[in-house]
Amino acid sequence: MRQHSGIGVLDKAVSVLHAVADQPCNLTDLCARTGLPRATAHRLAVGLEVHRLIARDPDGLWRPGPSLAELAAKADDPLLDAAAAVLPRLREITGESVQLYRVEGSFRVCVASVEPPTGLRDTVLVGARLPLTAGSGAKVLLAWADPALVRAVLPAAAFGERVLAEVRKRGWAQSAAEREAGVASVAAPVRDAADTVIAAISVSGPIDRMGRRPGSRWAADLLAAADAISKRL
Repeated sequence: MRQHSGIGVLDKAVSVLHAVADQPCNLTDLCARTGLPRATAHRLAVGLEVHRLIARDPDGLWRPGPSLAELAAKADDPLLDAAAAVLPRLREITGESVQLYRVEGSFRVCVASVEPPTGLRDTVLVGARLPLTAGSGAKVLLAWADPALVRAVLPAAAFGERVLAEVRKRGWAQSAAEREAGVASVAAPVRDAADTVIAAISVSGPIDRMGRRPGSRWAADLLAAADAISKRL
């Protein structure tokens, strides 16, 4: 769930940013997603356009603007710093695609990704927003998520609370052809110094190579990689 600062105009502006990040939208869509009055939503969107935090596409729909990427490029992210040496090593061990996901709203966002140099791969680009309703990464993030988010997502998910309980018990999750046909994956939680789950590290690839139970093959290596990132934080 999104946090509120108590500063009304700031919280409303951030809600506009999240709304256009979920999917490009017009003013009517923006009002529906944010719950803001039409005049307020329009005023905030135009102001964010001035600062290039949102922009209009050729169809006139608002979408994230270039200033967001410029600011993100300058940000110091301890999670990415900690994962920088671990993810390539995990790719070498598995020979498969490796990703790192965070929760943003009701989505999981890929914040880091490394690919094998050759062969079939499951390419997930950095910045890709995937639903929390399918895939091993989604299961891991939901297993330790805020209960309100879990209640909101589970009705549409390909799995239920029993699966999340199993993930919490064994410490990792797997999936086969759940998010995308022909793709299997296994994921584990990354924890900060307070033992809070802040991300999910995932290995994914073709079912033909990964198998329908990829956890039996790669869970131990994935847990070791997750622990290595956590220790670096």
